[in-house]
Amino acid sequence: MKAAILNQFGPVDNFEIVDVPTPTPGFGEVLVKVFATSVNPLDYQVRRGDYKDELTLPVITGHDVSGEIVEVGQGVQNFKVGDQVYYTPEIFKGQGSYAQYHSVHESIIALKPKNISHLEAATLPLAAGTAWEMLVTRAQLKVNQTILIHGGAGGVGMLTIQIAKAMEAVVFTTARKVHHQVLLELGADHVIDYANENYIDVIQQLTAGKGVDVVIDTIGGNTLSDSGQILSQLGQVVTIVDIEKPQNLIHAWGKNATYHFVFTRQNRNKLDEITKLVETGKLKPVLNKVFSLSEISKAHDLLENKVGDKDFYGKIGIEVDK
Repeated sequence: MKAAILNQFGPVDNFEIVDVPTPTPGFGEVLVKVFATSVNPLDYQVRRGDYKDELTLPVITGHDVSGEIVEVGQGVQNFKVGDQVYYTPEIFKGQGSYAQYHSVHESIIALKPKNISHLEAATLPLAAGTAWEMLVTRAQLKVNQTILIHGGAGGVGMLTIQIAKAMEAVVFTTARKVHHQVLLELGADHVIDYANENYIDVIQQLTAGKGVDVVIDTIGGNTLSDSGQILSQLGQVVTIVDIEKPQNLIHAWGKNATYHFVFTRQNRNKLDEITKLVETGKLKPVLNKVFSLSEISKAHDLLENKVGDKDFYGKIGIEVDK
């Protein structure tokens, strides 16, 4: 099979498209023909070596799959050959998704939503799974609660907006002015232009000084410390960003705040719930660009560095079977 291999960590041109053996499904596993995958920040972080201690070179990375089951291993109970499925491979365990075939345990896969393409489905497992983990599993967001989503135009941010609205929350988000209209169309109630507005002042004004019940951090920096200033009493902050330096959480301490640090976990139940949202029209993939597997370096360059499109938003799909 064809696969994008990393023989060393570093820049985008380290990817090599080579022939490697097709995996064989073990007990409880299925073999999936990968029609599409996508590119996430985790992918370029892995490529450049941020998690080099967790991986052994050479490695096939990639964290989204949408495809068709072509072989079933012994012990598989819930799936059959021909099923259309999607999922996130186990992170840092085994092969990733930048390949024509992938072997995976049945416990972490789900049937693909019927009303979207494989390319659209491939943009969802990691990003929407992360959004679900933040909103449902950790924050346990409730009807009419207020939430601020930092980085609403990102791959995770756009899905988080939609899931939060499906949960009937009041949604604030930050983004550049050029992205405001699309975020309002996705369901955001208020979009703050972080380049020209102070989100702390705007939130205080819009909430009459009460602050928001939940803050979602997808961008890092000073977000953890500064967001404490706009939390309501007993508010929560949920972050998916690595913590690189000490944070002053004095404002959050005064609010009796709870902080959640999320590294998304794989399971079928979460994907089944996401499928329901997609099939009922409450969650729509935001597929912005499409590349072939041979163009994986260009895709990484666009997401990591915005090469060729400084106003890029949403997700990048990769057609694997071309």
